[in-house]
Amino acid sequence: MPSSSSLAIRLRPLTLGVAAAALLAGAAGTAQAQEQVRWQVPIAFPSHLVGLSTPVRFLSEQLEQASGGNINLRYYEPGELIPPFEILDAVSEGRYDAGFTWVGYDQGSIPSLPLFAGAPFGMEPPAYLAWHYFGGGKELLEEIYAEYDVQPLLCSMIGPEAAGWFAEPLESLDQVDGLRIRFAGIGGRVMERLGASVTMIPGGELYQAMERGTIDATEFSAPAVDRILGMQEIVQNYVMPGWHQTFTTAHLLVNKDSWEALEPQTQAMIDMGCRAATLYGYAESETETPKALRDFEAEGVNAQVLSDEILGELRRVTNEVQEEIAAEDEMFGRVLESQREFMKLHGNWHVKGHLPRSYYAPENFED
Repeated sequence: MPSSSSLAIRLRPLTLGVAAAALLAGAAGTAQAQEQVRWQVPIAFPSHLVGLSTPVRFLSEQLEQASGGNINLRYYEPGELIPPFEILDAVSEGRYDAGFTWVGYDQGSIPSLPLFAGAPFGMEPPAYLAWHYFGGGKELLEEIYAEYDVQPLLCSMIGPEAAGWFAEPLESLDQVDGLRIRFAGIGGRVMERLGASVTMIPGGELYQAMERGTIDATEFSAPAVDRILGMQEIVQNYVMPGWHQTFTTAHLLVNKDSWEALEPQTQAMIDMGCRAATLYGYAESETETPKALRDFEAEGVNAQVLSDEILGELRRVTNEVQEEIAAEDEMFGRVLESQREFMKLHGNWHVKGHLPRSYYAPENFED
């Protein structure tokens, strides 16, 4: 008769096998029990634009894999379902469960949104992320969208844009007077103050507008995105830095009823997916944008850096415009004050704790 210890040894594989089978059965049961989400998601940008819209592709793919196919966010290119500028209304009204967009497009009805989408002389991406998640930004944005029955989720971020494509180098702001220019956000109001005629055109229509002379100059995004749009084929003077948008975000806007109908597990997966998509888009953009700028310069594009004098004047006018908007819109004033207070706090650390930008100059790394 075998001893009790030898019997235990023989039974151990069987016990482990039963336990593993139970775990697998439990996991399968969980997967089967998880609710199914089938959302149509209109997007504001073509899905191949680096950092702007590629995160929604990443989000869709990752959620489908992580949920075993239970969460399916099917995105549609601009115009396939609705025009890009109608996403907020469509989601708010419940025509679509969610949409992916640059929220600054809705500044006409919600003046404070450009501060969350990409503000002139605003925070750099690391500071903005800190403010959004830990400095009250997320709560302010949710308060704004509550009136529209929308749950906003930060779902993409890239670094600064370029200040735009101009026919000639920008040596004086007097050159802006009379220009027909595509410019977005608060920066557009600054350009209007300087005498420009500002229009808003979706990214997919910019090439034709410039080629046909409908507009004289334009800004849209960072070099990696501008290169995809092919602006370098028409204009050879590329102005930087992106004073008007020191960061650019995109958000997944979810109808509030659709969001609250989800189980907590599903909400958590979508939220985590958007956080991962934000990191993905930022890292991808910071990889591809330097390559695009390098290629522009190799092809003869003049990558002009604005003088300190011009930047100082742009900042002065920006402050005037923002103070005027704050006087007209209480929420804009609240958000602006929150951001400025955080920049004051973070700026002390950034200036003293980080190496000066000159240490990052390319010549420091030449052989």
